[in-house]
Amino acid sequence: MTGNPFTWDGFGQWTHLGGAFSCVLLAVWMWQRERRDGIGGHAKVLALAISAAWLLVVSVMGAMSGPAQLFETLRNLAWLATIYQLFARDGRHESMRPVRPVLAALVFVELMQPVLLFLTMRFGSLPGAAYMIFHLSVMFRLLVVTGALVLVHNLYAGTMPALRGGLRWTCVALALLWGYDLNYYTVGYLDNVVPRELSALRGLAAIAFSGLLAAGSLRGRADMRFSPSRTVAFQSLSLLVIGLYLIVMVGAAESLSWMGGDVGQLTQLGFAFAMTVLCLLALPSGRLRSWLKVTVSKHFFQHRYDYRSEWQRFTRTIGRGGTSALPLHERVVQAVADITDSSSGLLLVTADRGELVLASRWQWRTIDVPAEAMPPQAATYFERDGFIVDLDELRAGTDHRGETAIVPRWLVDDDSAWALVPLLHFDRLVGLVVLGRPAVARKLDWEDFDLLRVVGQQLASYLAEHAGQVALLEASRFDEFNRRIAFVMHDIKNLASQLSLLSRNAERHADNPAFRSDMLVTLHSAADKLNTLLARLSRYGSSAVARFEQIDPSEVARSVATRYVGPEGPQVYVTDRPDCAIVAHRETLEQVLMHLIQNAIDASQNGMPVIVTIGADGLHGCIEVIDTGCGMSAEFVRNKLFKPFVSTKPGGFGIGAFEARELVKAMRGRLDVESREGLGSRFVVRLPLVVAADLLETIGGPHGHSASQKVA
Repeated sequence: MTGNPFTWDGFGQWTHLGGAFSCVLLAVWMWQRERRDGIGGHAKVLALAISAAWLLVVSVMGAMSGPAQLFETLRNLAWLATIYQLFARDGRHESMRPVRPVLAALVFVELMQPVLLFLTMRFGSLPGAAYMIFHLSVMFRLLVVTGALVLVHNLYAGTMPALRGGLRWTCVALALLWGYDLNYYTVGYLDNVVPRELSALRGLAAIAFSGLLAAGSLRGRADMRFSPSRTVAFQSLSLLVIGLYLIVMVGAAESLSWMGGDVGQLTQLGFAFAMTVLCLLALPSGRLRSWLKVTVSKHFFQHRYDYRSEWQRFTRTIGRGGTSALPLHERVVQAVADITDSSSGLLLVTADRGELVLASRWQWRTIDVPAEAMPPQAATYFERDGFIVDLDELRAGTDHRGETAIVPRWLVDDDSAWALVPLLHFDRLVGLVVLGRPAVARKLDWEDFDLLRVVGQQLASYLAEHAGQVALLEASRFDEFNRRIAFVMHDIKNLASQLSLLSRNAERHADNPAFRSDMLVTLHSAADKLNTLLARLSRYGSSAVARFEQIDPSEVARSVATRYVGPEGPQVYVTDRPDCAIVAHRETLEQVLMHLIQNAIDASQNGMPVIVTIGADGLHGCIEVIDTGCGMSAEFVRNKLFKPFVSTKPGGFGIGAFEARELVKAMRGRLDVESREGLGSRFVVRLPLVVAADLLETIGGPHGHSASQKVA
């Protein structure tokens, strides 16, 4: 319980408590600044912390108590160490050799105080012993503060004039600290007792001391504007809240003490219990911390963001490497989400036809994204305006630049979607980040838009560079693949020529008619197969198809399915719809279905069937290949499925799905993919119907030169 603030004892308790709070606040601020700027001088921070502890002990137990005397000794030793560090930093600790002996002597004298405390505990009850020990203690204090003041004077006087500005306030503060102690102990030595008034005012001297140190730490006129880092501000706010809480508690305790009796005690216990429960429930809350951060940024700072810290975090997120690092697309989303404290996000990128499709998720598995997340008109809109869309404003009916007609319903209906940030690279839309709602949602302002726009341009350059590197790598692999195929074609061509020559020679020189006939059949068959293989190999790298014709897809699918009949029965089941003739190339379509069916069988467990369904969808015929295998992730479908030379099979070339898509595009169709991990996949080949082929050709020529992906 604190004393009455209207008495010297009560006033002294409050001033020492205020001095302790100011020293702690200054120590935290200086420690953060030194850690941020790489400045040395941790001795001053430690000395401030010890001074705060000494002031706190004095406010509780009194200035002449044993613990207070012990902490005062630690305080003096810490500030002596700070003086030595200031000498060392100035470069004079080698030339001014008398400094070390003086410091050593002062440390020795100060260390006599614990000895005197021990003697007081042991012999304090003897007549005259307490009086003698008190005088020795005060005399030793006077020796220490006098020597310390001499060191402070030498520190400032011996500094070059150009460097005195950085030491002036520190030296003034130390002179105030020990100068007050000099008068304090002088009066105590003469009066044989420490005056209560001087003891109470000692806390005010500590507050002034910390203020002078703070002024000296700002270094110069330009730094006199108080502009702490955000971390320091939030921590200082926490300390301020704790200090206010202590003041409220002390005031409440004083008020309750007037009530007296059991009512006052019960009220005190109830108040303490309620505040404890409130702290335990509120302080761990991430939502409360986010609200405090937004409130402090809004009311205490001229700018919302600490741009240096934001850019450092952005660089660390994007530049993170190693096996444990997230893929680049997820790191792009995280880098944008960290700025606005969003807990989740999506990355949409442009596909072949200009539509936006899902590329990656970051901590957002619940939202359902369609195969075509946004139409091609959306990409054109964002490329033209680069507009950042606040979805809350859009839901409220505000339409700034026509974004209402562009944003799809699945984003508007999902309240967890908060904002859309375009990523533009040379006025071309590379991607679009969908930000999830943060714990404490707020209205986006001009500062948010400016920072998100700059970050979006930077991320777009990273994505464009990544895409260029992938394209170069793919081109180099294609070049290597083509060189290998050229060697294979050369060898097969020679073998075909040799077999053809053997066939002609056998035709002229064989004497046995039966042998000759058998040999001719075998050789002709081998030559035909090799020439067919040679013709197929020569088509790699070209998407052209020789001719189109009317084809029954059911008949082609059943013909391919017969090749997958095993000992236990068929593995491929075909369900068809009559009158579904399409325009395509038969051999090319067979090759596409063989790729897709074989991949489906490889992805399924043994014995699990693969279903091929034939139908129509508008102006196109559809051939669906469905399996119940392991399925594919969004990242794999987007970044690896249709990339050549990426294969999950040992020894595979990884060109099956890539070739299937290219062949379908060559037949004026498109290949769509829908997949869910653990449930299976569905590949849909869409080719023009015979009855609609002329109409489609008239409307727009080739149709659907793309492959769209949907991963749930």
